[in-house]
Amino acid sequence: MQPLVSILIPAYNAGAWIAETIQSAVRQTWPNKEIIIVDDGSSDGTLAIARRSAAADVSVVSQPNQGAAAARNHAYSLCHGDYVQWLDADDLLAPDKIAVQMAAALAGGSPRTLFSAAWGQFYHRPQKARFSPSPLWCSLPPAEWLLRKMEQNCFMQTACWLVSRELCAAAGPWDQRLLGDDDGEYFCRVLSASDGVQFLPDSKVYYRDSGSGRLSRVGSSDRKMDAHFLSMQLHLRHLRTLAGGERARAAGLRYLQLSLIYFYPERMDIVAAAQASAAELGGRLEPPRLERKYSWLRPIVGWRATKRLRLAAQGWKRTAARSADRLLARLA
Repeated sequence: MQPLVSILIPAYNAGAWIAETIQSAVRQTWPNKEIIIVDDGSSDGTLAIARRSAAADVSVVSQPNQGAAAARNHAYSLCHGDYVQWLDADDLLAPDKIAVQMAAALAGGSPRTLFSAAWGQFYHRPQKARFSPSPLWCSLPPAEWLLRKMEQNCFMQTACWLVSRELCAAAGPWDQRLLGDDDGEYFCRVLSASDGVQFLPDSKVYYRDSGSGRLSRVGSSDRKMDAHFLSMQLHLRHLRTLAGGERARAAGLRYLQLSLIYFYPERMDIVAAAQASAAELGGRLEPPRLERKYSWLRPIVGWRATKRLRLAAQGWKRTAARSADRLLARLA
């Protein structure tokens, strides 16, 4: 028998996208699959839309709102797959995404091999997704993968991975304390338990930029800042477990430095904690720098206002791009 693949979809207020996401799961050419959707207390029509897709191999359950990590843990507790495909409720899988990765898994690989895929970002038209290769788009041993991630501030999108049940069990549950970057921390644990990453460029994922409400956006929320810094501390712990020496020390310092902009100057308590982490690595962090097109404002209006204007300008730019793409999608 072909191994069973569980496609697990946590959903919260994803009514605009959930039907398309479910269809991308249903249309997978890998035949032996189950799809489990956990609605995390949505207040829009997400649950009703998902229930329209319920079938023998598509289960839909709901829970009170507890966050994405809790919804993922619930979905995993219900699944029976030999392999797990995590899929956020606004993203899409290419029809053969899982089939390409499973072909590699059945070609004699270890159940501890972690499979990854190419991913492209889009607004409303997946056929216009931008696939931008990063240093992580290759097969790598665990330590090298994590060093590159932290040295060069790059990541792999959640749906890229195909994870064996053995690796899921070794990694443990998603950390429900994390409001964002829970996927980054979770896959550090999966990576630590793996034999290495096998990258398959013909396996593709479409990552939707759905707006400022994305979990990955830290913004000005104190709760999100606290949770993000906790994820950073856990990342550093995983780095120490997998790698040592000067390169690992430098990677940790660079990771802290690049992330400081999330907290500065609103949360100087977190900045101080980050400085303490840097001191443990034998280094010191500098105040973050703004891009030249914003830095001239800082002496006039101050750091906080300049940062707010920077975030607002970036949001307006993305909103305009999304609106234009939505119009083109409707015209098409």
